[in-house]
Parts: sequence; C-alpha cells; structure tokens
Amino acid sequence: MVALRAVCVFCGSSTPSETRYREAASALGELLAHRGIRLVYGAGSTGLMGDLANAALAQGGEVIGVIPVGLFSREEGHTGLTELHQVRSMHERKQLMYDLSDGFIALPGGLGTLEELAEVATWSHLGLHSKPVVLLDVEAFWEHLVAQLDRMVGAGLLTKTSRGLIRRASSAEQALGVLAGAEPSPAEKWISAEER
Repeated sequence: MVALRAVCVFCGSSTPSETRYREAASALGELLAHRGIRLVYGAGSTGLMGDLANAALAQGGEVIGVIPVGLFSREEGHTGLTELHQVRSMHERKQLMYDLSDGFIALPGGLGTLEELAEVATWSHLGLHSKPVVLLDVEAFWEHLVAQLDRMVGAGLLTKTSRGLIRRASSAEQALGVLAGAEPSPAEKWISAEER
C-alpha cells in the first residue's frame, strides 16, 4: 500500500466539448479534497486544470501549483491556490511536481499532458522513481494510447514490465485505489500481440 499524501494530476488547460471530461476533473478534485490528499498540478486556471483545482479548493482541499515564471500570465495561472511555485523552466516545473507527489494521474489532455505522462513513465522505467502512474480513462479517451502501448510490446520495443508501469482506471475512486495499491487495475491484458 502506498500512502497518498499528494497526487500529481496531468490534464489539459483547454475546455473540451465533451462535458464528461470536465465532470471527471471536478470529481477527482473533490475526491482528493475529501480524502485529505494534496493536489499537485500545473497551476492553470482554465480548462480541465481550472475545473480540477476549483473543485478541490471548493471542498477545502490543498492545491499546489507549479508553473514557469514566464507562463503564469500566458497560461492564465490560478491566483487562489494554497501554494504557488514559480520556477525557471519546464524541466524544473516537472521535476518539482514529481518531487512533491506520491503518484500520478493523467486525465484527458493534449500534447503537454501526453509529454508529462511519457516522461514520468520513462523515469519509472529507468528506475529514477517507483511512484505509480494511472490513466483516468474517461469515455475511453486513452483507448488508442493503450492500444499503442500494447503494440509496442507486441513489436518487442517495450517490455511487459515497463508496459505495466502505466495502469488504467475508469473513475476517480478507482484511480486512487490503484495508486494506493488497494485494488488492481481493471482487467487489462499486459501481453504482447504474439501471445494473444
């Protein structure tokens, strides 16, 4: 079991047309607050980032934002956070977010979310940390990424062990359970195409 004191969440700063993504972000923020788990995220006030942070704050949760100095105005940084860390670079942003967290959840997002997810999984693959990583798969948003990861295993480009570093959940409750090790990830096949 992993003691979850703080969870880092990656998600989009844009407002998607699919309302379920926004609902999922808000539900995760509320659940983190109710469980007394600090939210660590990229400090944005718009899109899914804003929904996530505002939901946690509305329930009395602690929200820690990390953002490079020059991006605060460009990305519309959140001004009502529990803590705001302004750093010098994107690399420092990610490093601090990772250092402050006990596990990672990826909600729907764009290139930034995908890049953060890939980097934190790669760091785990390289043995730089052993913190759990979970995709919160709202409305099958991550389905094609999961299929691509399985394809990498089938092609011999990714080991089954490394493939298993990225878990999957269908709800905020389940995501926290998977992070804490309290429940297995939903039935998934971490097998190569040749073994199917």
